[in-house]
Amino acid sequence: MFSTAALCPDGLPSFQTSRFQRSAAEKRSKFLRRLIKFRQMDFEFAAWQFLYLFISPQKVYRNFQYRYSTKNQYARDDPAFLVLLSLCLTVSSVVFSLVLGLSFVAFCKLLLWVIFVDCIGFGMVVATALWFICNNYLLRVSNRQASLGATSEPVVEWAYCFDIHLNALVPGLSILHGFQLILLSLLMYGGFWACVIGNSLWILSFGYYVYITFLGYSSLSNMLHSTQLMLYPMVPALFVYCLSLMFQWNFTGVMLSFYQLRVS
Repeated sequence: MFSTAALCPDGLPSFQTSRFQRSAAEKRSKFLRRLIKFRQMDFEFAAWQFLYLFISPQKVYRNFQYRYSTKNQYARDDPAFLVLLSLCLTVSSVVFSLVLGLSFVAFCKLLLWVIFVDCIGFGMVVATALWFICNNYLLRVSNRQASLGATSEPVVEWAYCFDIHLNALVPGLSILHGFQLILLSLLMYGGFWACVIGNSLWILSFGYYVYITFLGYSSLSNMLHSTQLMLYPMVPALFVYCLSLMFQWNFTGVMLSFYQLRVS
């Protein structure tokens, strides 16, 4: 993006970056630098957010509002939450590897898939899609006019969209990588009730993801409208859930087979 002030006399854009581009680059650089500075990370606060994403996710998003009022950004500037989530995924991957009888090399492959594809890669895709939708279709009129100003600055931050994904991922992964592991021997036994229990964990996990995603965008009610659209994916999800019980599609068995295929 180039502001009109950054145009050369011949009308072509110069290489001078806009204020927003410099700001985004500075925030990204600061976040990445802190990834290797563990002493500067607030793991206690990250653990508090983990807990409240289960019992009161609204409090977590109120903290995002407070950050905007003090630092002029919604997104986290501390990578402790991402690091803590990665550590949890590492532990669950170890347990899955033991259950599946994977070798050390296969475990490393599984870990890379879980962290960099399932968590970060999938999150980047979802965050980019919702960031585009919000800034192009869900902005309120006053904010849309502001976003078309001199700096062309989008109102909803991409990094905040990614943070919403990470928030929504925590309860779901805790259910699938926690409770599901405890009940794994029962869920793999087969039969109708094993299918009901296993698939109910999956729909509960997805419901958490959708609900916390909705809360994240609805907290920007001064910027966005029609955020209830974020709840609509639950309709086809419930339909698939009912079909899975009718035909006894065991999602847990599919997941384990998929994990084995990844590392084979």
